[in-house]
Amino acid sequence: MTVRQLSLPELVRGLGEQGVPGVGLWREPVAAHGLAATARLVRDAGLAVTTLCRGGFFTAEEPAARAAALDDNRAALDEAAELGTDTLVLVSGGLPPGSRDLFGARERIADALAELAPYAAERGVRLAIEPLHPMYAADRCVVSSLDQALDLAGRFPAERVGVVVDTYHLWWDDRVADGIARAGAEGRLHSFQLADWTTPLPEGVLNGRGQIGDGAVDFRWFDREVRAAGYTGPVEVELFNEGLWARDGREVLAETVARYRAHLL
Repeated sequence: MTVRQLSLPELVRGLGEQGVPGVGLWREPVAAHGLAATARLVRDAGLAVTTLCRGGFFTAEEPAARAAALDDNRAALDEAAELGTDTLVLVSGGLPPGSRDLFGARERIADALAELAPYAAERGVRLAIEPLHPMYAADRCVVSSLDQALDLAGRFPAERVGVVVDTYHLWWDDRVADGIARAGAEGRLHSFQLADWTTPLPEGVLNGRGQIGDGAVDFRWFDREVRAAGYTGPVEVELFNEGLWARDGREVLAETVARYRAHLL
């Protein structure tokens, strides 16, 4: 999504030119290119698919909507397995229209995880709960902290349900160091993602993720914490930013790699 202006073949070529060995994919461009064709494209290029994004949106109360969400997540797990990734990132869902019941919404997430965990296990895919910044709690994700994500994940085996540490969503939380250490100790640290926090936020806030180094996030601190917690997996950069999308995608890709090297290595 950082360079969504590039087609998947263009992205794969660009990653090869930059020496990047893996890519986190989103379902929409995969569907547009074709699932089998995408799997073949990345495999032939020698790229690892680090994660697939996204599943989730489990918080609906109406039975038909809940059943549809579960079916969509089963499809996402099938897609993850076909692409060769072991991690499906979950954005859990916000409050249903008219609801103020955060606790009930979180319990419905747990119910959905209980339904999906065996299906995921059969496909060799882990479910990774991503806590989102509290500004998204009403409409996108009632899981707002790493502690909340770990409490949900802790009801299931660590190899089946874990968490995502995304700097954009967690940089503000004074408990995040303890949460990262806990995730590592429990074996639930399944993905590490980077984006910077810049202000002012755009209208709608969704596409306000800043390029690495442009904002308030201490990336080296986060990197040290996840490494100390035992994380040895891939690091993804996930930027939703209209300004970046309006630029030449190859230029943005090269800039992102350079920023990663400057601010984390």
